[in-house]
Amino acid sequence: MEAIAGGLKFGGMLGAAWRYRHFVLSSIRKEYRARFARSKLGALWMIVHPLVNAAIFALVLAEVMSAKLPGMVGDRFAYAIYVTSGMLAWSLFAEVVSRCLGIFIESGPMMKKLYFPRICLPLIVTGIAVLNNLLMYAAILLIFALLGRLPTAAAALVPLLMLVPLALGLGLGLLLGVLNVFARDVGQVVPIVLQLAFWLTPIVYLPSMLPPWVAPVIAANPMTPVVEAYQHAMLGTGQPDWLALFAVTLLALGLLALALFMFRRASVELVDAL
Repeated sequence: MEAIAGGLKFGGMLGAAWRYRHFVLSSIRKEYRARFARSKLGALWMIVHPLVNAAIFALVLAEVMSAKLPGMVGDRFAYAIYVTSGMLAWSLFAEVVSRCLGIFIESGPMMKKLYFPRICLPLIVTGIAVLNNLLMYAAILLIFALLGRLPTAAAALVPLLMLVPLALGLGLGLLLGVLNVFARDVGQVVPIVLQLAFWLTPIVYLPSMLPPWVAPVIAANPMTPVVEAYQHAMLGTGQPDWLALFAVTLLALGLLALALFMFRRASVELVDAL
């Protein structure tokens, strides 16, 4: 009976979010307009920074790394695509986690003045992150197409693969966002952990290049199979590890269920703690 009651409450929370869908969509539009009101490039700035970072890695390491990518010897764009596809996966996950981490604290004044389902806040963050990521994905395809490297057929899988880092980031971000309201040290620790996790994810290097003792750490990182799936799809170098992706998806759904449970239990106290 308790499980049924919990399911009904979750359903009611999602139903309330659906009834406030116009509020979510208008909030996304409002944030984009406010952020780029006086900018000539507008939302393009959201993809310039990760693309520049990827370009720096590609320019510095391309000659060394291209020769090490299996089946990609002689392809001068192989390593650049390897890096940008990894950045594409990581940026979606990291943006959702980072924004959810402080969303309740940043929205404290609005939460005290207005009534709306609190679950709308992480949904707004998620919508913005997805739009940013889709823009970055389109920019990567366009840039390499203009350079003469047409996208592979498998690259069409990427929008579907986005669901995995999105769910993982939302589950972890919502969980940490709730904890951050009651323990502000969480907000200081998470950016450091994310930076460390970036370097423990095979985005700018191949796992085979690392010492053997690091391999179990890389393998245990849930973002590793996600990033590798993006890289396989964008490079057209074979099938992703579907079993590993399935395991990460189960982890993401478990985290999301736990985060929603904690959010529902703490939602009454959130405003008082802000």
